[in-house]
Order: sequence, then structure tokens, then C-alpha cells
Amino acid sequence: QVQLVESGGGLVQAGGSLRLSCAASGRTFSSYAMGWFRQAPGKEREFVAGIGWSGRRIVYSDSVKGRFTISRDNAKNTVYLQMNSLKPEDTAVYYCAADRGGVIAGDRGDEYDYWGQGTQVTVSS
Repeated sequence: QVQLVESGGGLVQAGGSLRLSCAASGRTFSSYAMGWFRQAPGKEREFVAGIGWSGRRIVYSDSVKGRFTISRDNAKNTVYLQMNSLKPEDTAVYYCAADRGGVIAGDRGDEYDYWGQGTQVTVSS
């Protein structure tokens, strides 16, 4: 069992930056692929970014490519999402997720086995 706890959300003006963190429990974090998803009010959950267990295989959604950066520190059991040039449309609850498959982070929610509780990100115009 893996527990995921997100932090770092908050209120920021458009154009600003935030860094989300997701701390994982358990000794097998380094073998999991990790993903970030988000869900805005009234909208379906959408994939944001994913990173394989080694940190070398990274994917982004087109909506955040060039603005967001996903990274991980396996020694700290933590995955990060650096969000720059934020836009009001980035407003959502952001969730991290873990996939026991490990090698490649997929963009479908059903590929992931564990989820955090989410952290709210609000971008004002």
C-alpha cells in the first residue's frame, strides 16, 4: 500500500508560479511511475504530466507543455510539479498518482493504482 500526500497548492496571480509536491510512503516508491492529474469544477479529470520510475521518461499534456516541469527525487520519495506561467484555466484540484507498472507513466487515470487527496490551485486573472 502506498499513501500519497500532495502539498504546495494555493492562490496565485496569472503569470505566477507554484511548486507542488507529492510525498509517498513505502519503500517501493522508486519502482513506481508517477503522474499528476487535475480536475476543474464541472470538468472531467485530465492528465497533466507523468514520469517513469527512473525519471528519464517524461510526458506532458499539450496544455501544459513548456510551462510545467515534473521531476522526482527517489531518495526523498517525492515527486514535484513546477508550474510556471500559470493561467486562470489551470485552476483545478491537482492530484498525484502512482502506477506500480513503473516504466512509463501513462495518461489514463485507470493505469494508476494509488491516488492522493488533492491540492487546490487557483489562478486569478
